[in-house]
Amino acid sequence: MIFSEEFKIQSKDIGKENYIKNRGILEILENIATHHSDLVGYGPNDIEKNGITWILLDWKLRVKKRPKYGTILKVNTWGRTINGEIKKTYTYRDFEIYDEDNNLCIIATSKWVLINISTGRLIKIDENIISKYEIENKKVFYNAELDKISIPENFSNEIGYKVSRRDIDLNEHMHNLYYLDLAYEALPEEVYKRRPFNDIRIQYKREIKVGESITCRYTLYNGKHIVTICNKNNMVCAIVCLN
Repeated sequence: MIFSEEFKIQSKDIGKENYIKNRGILEILENIATHHSDLVGYGPNDIEKNGITWILLDWKLRVKKRPKYGTILKVNTWGRTINGEIKKTYTYRDFEIYDEDNNLCIIATSKWVLINISTGRLIKIDENIISKYEIENKKVFYNAELDKISIPENFSNEIGYKVSRRDIDLNEHMHNLYYLDLAYEALPEEVYKRRPFNDIRIQYKREIKVGESITCRYTLYNGKHIVTICNKNNMVCAIVCLN
């Protein structure tokens, strides 16, 4: 099932020269994914009843043409197979964003797991859930699987941050969009000025909770700008790759 909605680019979504920011794009994608889950009975209002919640593991975003403020976007999303197969431990969700002239502007994919809210453990995605989402075979990237991002051994810049209550989402973790904000803060000024970046990967490895102190470490690695976000025990919580 391909689920579609229209979104108008708001002032909060724009950055340089009134073009939509990457954060604004991810917020739109997050919203339409949630609205799709609302429709099939697995949205935020259904968490307590079902006893389960979706957790995001990975984003991959590519901007082909960056729309400006005021543009009405047509956004499509769907759950998809992985190389023609339906997995029971994780799933992928793809996205397309078109402008008013029906130009394909943005593509994205994401990886998700289901968590039992009582135990915090992964649970299998059963046939009932799969049937409600009506999984598609369509994919937006040639390489359908999201490979792991290599963690650099050396870093040229770092910042520290203490997680605030404002950063926390409905699952009581730091909201997934704020990892991108932190990565931008860790960029050297000359790199930050090159934004917007048209290829984004965010890989989430460990939850971050309120009050935690984290370190964001930057390096230029294989021609890409990598920010590794670590907790106080030096364990990697997320990796952000910008290009």
